[in-house]
Amino acid sequence: MAADVEILSRRGRVTRLALAVYGTLIYVFLFGPIVLLVLFSFNANRYGTFPVTAWTLKWYRAAVSDYQIHDAVATTLKVAGEVTAISVVVGTTAAFPLVRSRLRWRDGVRVGLVLPIMIPGLLIGVSLLVLFTGPLHWQLSPQTAVIGQSVYTTPFVILLVSARLQGFDRALERAAADLGANAFNRLRFVVLPLILPAIIAGALLAFTLSLDEFIITYFLIGTNITLPIFIYTQIKFGITPEVNALASMLLAASLLVLALAFALPQVIRASRRAVRFGTGRRAARITA
Repeated sequence: MAADVEILSRRGRVTRLALAVYGTLIYVFLFGPIVLLVLFSFNANRYGTFPVTAWTLKWYRAAVSDYQIHDAVATTLKVAGEVTAISVVVGTTAAFPLVRSRLRWRDGVRVGLVLPIMIPGLLIGVSLLVLFTGPLHWQLSPQTAVIGQSVYTTPFVILLVSARLQGFDRALERAAADLGANAFNRLRFVVLPLILPAIIAGALLAFTLSLDEFIITYFLIGTNITLPIFIYTQIKFGITPEVNALASMLLAASLLVLALAFALPQVIRASRRAVRFGTGRRAARITA
């Protein structure tokens, strides 16, 4: 009996060790290339590979001083900002009837609205390209890219806000109505503050997806370029240290957006607590 227990214990240790090694290899496979990308961005070797001859920041200075990168970043941020605004407004307003209305074919409408998530970006880009250049006779520009990206990003906002609304306690609205709040005030002071984390999450997700979008943008933006398109045109001639530096800065920006996504709800809750605490203190002084 003791021998069987010892064998099982030994097998358990071996299994745990094998799973730990397997998990470590997965993380190395996922994050190892990113580490090498950042490492090569500081490498003085002009080929952007091993060996590491010296440490330098000249590739970052070259990337920052490149006017083509300036134009690409400006176009990318402009498109991402417009896409985020459209996605948040359209997605939030569309989530309310999907959750609260009594439409007969509500499930079918929901599937139709989130269908762009399941459709390949290549198909979306080609179909919109045919629509814009064919029947509509529109000239391709950043605005057509905004429309194409919004078709793709808006369903994500709809899903996030809808999930928040489904868990929303409608009794809070009824209580506000009993206290005399009209529909606008109930929306402003009760509903929107409670679904605000979902709206912020949807906005950050839409901004990140737009920042990273390549296929749809490539078909619809015309003669302009965004940052992903610029990087693509550069790597066709080989990976250079300047591209590594640019990708590293894009990675840093993505991590910053992710940090804001985690920190912003905490800041909002802290500010609300501070406001309630200050209001309570003023009320106590008035009572005294």
